[in-house]
Amino acid sequence: MTALEAVLLTIITASTPLLLAAVGELVVERSGVLNLGVEGMMIMGAVTGFAAAYATGSVTVGVAAAIASGTAMALLFAFLTQTLAANQMATGLALTLFGIGLSGLIGQPFTGLPGVKLAAIHIPGLSELPLIGPVLFGQDVLVYASVAITVAVGWMFARTRLGLVIRAVGSNHHSAHALGYDVAGVRYRAIAFGGACAGLAGGYLSLAYTPQWIENMTAGRGWIALALVVFATWTPYRVAAGAYLFGAVWIMGLYAQGVGVAIPPQFLAALPYLITIAALLAISGNRILTKVNTPACIGQTFVPDR
Repeated sequence: MTALEAVLLTIITASTPLLLAAVGELVVERSGVLNLGVEGMMIMGAVTGFAAAYATGSVTVGVAAAIASGTAMALLFAFLTQTLAANQMATGLALTLFGIGLSGLIGQPFTGLPGVKLAAIHIPGLSELPLIGPVLFGQDVLVYASVAITVAVGWMFARTRLGLVIRAVGSNHHSAHALGYDVAGVRYRAIAFGGACAGLAGGYLSLAYTPQWIENMTAGRGWIALALVVFATWTPYRVAAGAYLFGAVWIMGLYAQGVGVAIPPQFLAALPYLITIAALLAISGNRILTKVNTPACIGQTFVPDR
């Protein structure tokens, strides 16, 4: 029971940053924007979150700094792609390279220093329950926040006018503009939300998952989050299922090696990406499902008629 509990707890912590980054990117892509800079926003969230928490001794300040840095990076992307009409894919790749380089520069003085860990919530009576207590009632606040954000995004798209507007802009931005909607404004807000989620995901890595700063500590998680959105065919609850599936694959490989199963470490390092490729191939085979949910204007630059 103790071993199972440890595995489940580790899977949840490994899946949370994937879920946060992916659900933010889902909102961005539903608005018709493809932001390939998730990795860069995550790594900036990780370094600024750690630096702020270390300097102030407050994990709350660290979380706020992570969200702010991710949002700032996203707004830079939004300005280039929505105001200056730059190519979205090229700008996103540039944002990732910029974030990786800048995070290394900012984080150099903090490498190897002990961090401030985000404490788990303790609910008297519930947290002590066997197995389900620590797993369901003993997580940190960001684990519950990731679930709440996913539920809120799913409800927004299914039940609210805002969700309808975002989907309309992503499906046909010219028609949405003709109806009087501010396409650039909607996309600016969606991009900012995606950046905040990506920054929060990075902050979770350096404040909860491994409370320290290590250069390139996101280790490709931003790219996996991008793939998760396609894997989930742009639906929030499938994103959550995919995030926990990928987290389980990641952790179970390490656990199998720890109990003596002869698995080359190189294969373990490549396993999440192999699963990503396999999942994308499987989804691409279902053209009806992909066509129904794919935002028709994704990646397309919109310039209103003047």
